Amino acid sequence: MSARPLLESVDCSSRYDATSRGNGVGPTLPLDDNDRPIVEKRLLRKLDLRVAFLVLVCIMNIMDRYNVAAARLHGFEEGLGMTGNQFNTLISILYVGYLFMQTPSNMILHRMKRPSLYLSSCMVAWATITVFMGAVQTYHAALILRFFIGLMEASFFPGAVFLLSRWYKKNELGLRMALLFCGSSISGAFGSLIASGILSSLDGKLGFSAWRWLFFVEGALTIVIAVSAIWIIPDFPSTPSVWLLPDEQILAQRRMKEEVVVIEHEGKPEKNFSGLVEALMDWRVWWLGVALHLMVCSHSFSIFFPTLSATMGYNMTTSLLLCAPPWILGTATSFVVARHSDVTGDRFWHIVCPQLVGIIGYMIAISTMNTAMRYISLFFMAQSSVAYIISLTWVTNTFSQSQSKRAAAIALVNTIATTGFISSPYFWPSSWGPSYVNSYLICILASVTSIAMCWVFRQHLSRCNEAAEAEEKVLGLPQGFRYLL
Repeated sequence: MSARPLLESVDCSSRYDATSRGNGVGPTLPLDDNDRPIVEKRLLRKLDLRVAFLVLVCIMNIMDRYNVAAARLHGFEEGLGMTGNQFNTLISILYVGYLFMQTPSNMILHRMKRPSLYLSSCMVAWATITVFMGAVQTYHAALILRFFIGLMEASFFPGAVFLLSRWYKKNELGLRMALLFCGSSISGAFGSLIASGILSSLDGKLGFSAWRWLFFVEGALTIVIAVSAIWIIPDFPSTPSVWLLPDEQILAQRRMKEEVVVIEHEGKPEKNFSGLVEALMDWRVWWLGVALHLMVCSHSFSIFFPTLSATMGYNMTTSLLLCAPPWILGTATSFVVARHSDVTGDRFWHIVCPQLVGIIGYMIAISTMNTAMRYISLFFMAQSSVAYIISLTWVTNTFSQSQSKRAAAIALVNTIATTGFISSPYFWPSSWGPSYVNSYLICILASVTSIAMCWVFRQHLSRCNEAAEAEEKVLGLPQGFRYLL
């Protein structure tokens, strides 16, 4: 009896023969296994400190992306003479830039020895354009600049996720992804506070409107952080690092060899863009991309959080301040959920449960215009953002066949998901406010469909694991690689 047809029947190509069997790690590295726990703890501590800096970069990334929402409350639309859905188009155009650049950027990053230089350069570029946003005089000029901000910002998120996957093992990655993405929640909280301070204190200074100062200050701050990032963002384990001791560098390289499935390139040099071709031909990349696209659409409320806060009837400053508490709680929840996902080895239920909490928030917002209840609904909605974090972690865990395929898969999935930000701003036209019932109904539908697609994907991975177990029993092999469900 042969188990090979069983494996093929569930399309489990390139998922077997993981290096966890111990036959693919290569020559033994000069590191005493007795010392490994001590060295590993030291390595992770140093890495985590540098990932903490990536959180700061993430905060500035989100602030520079969404500062137009805060500027909208202080004359941005009127200052540029916008009408109708032009503001929604201004939101969407940034993600068109994302669409073009994410996959090429990650393929470039995969082949670079110094990702710190590449990512820092992209930061300086988008920050400079953000500063120029404060000087625009027409809507069309702002539209062009927003496109180029998206083009430059596209390098960061997929690049940072790929960079983390090159340092952390699969049972460590979820928590670090949460740490990275908590920058999004922190930005939602403190970005509003910073915007409130700038808009209320700098209006009219040197003859510039408050919303112009918002772009000037936040863009300049990002430039300062970008210059520091050159020396702080980690490069790949294969690149010599002055901040690592020799035994830490060796262990970092060994850890990644233990994590990667290598059978498809065994004995063959990797061809240019082979990982991209493999990712494009893998239906699972497209399936997860669509699932995350729908998830992004369901989370589109985050773009208009200041607007939704303003529907409670408070003034501009109070509305911005009220944005902070829901995102602070969402940040805390992200750490708990991500850590529990790593410990239990489960991804699916840690994606579904936050989505269901978000749906409860949408239903509360639909059912009442009561101020207290609508504010409570924002807390529920903010908890759903962790689902995207766990989903991207699931992507990195699933596509571990090679580093190049992982880089391509992360970028492609994130690119498809990002298209949700192009269409979803049109889910929130001003004419549907202040209740935005139709908007919330669309978010509920998108959430439910995304959950269903994730369930189908989980069933597929479960069948792959069962097929692998059957093959191992037939061939008398030790337990090999298993997908996380």
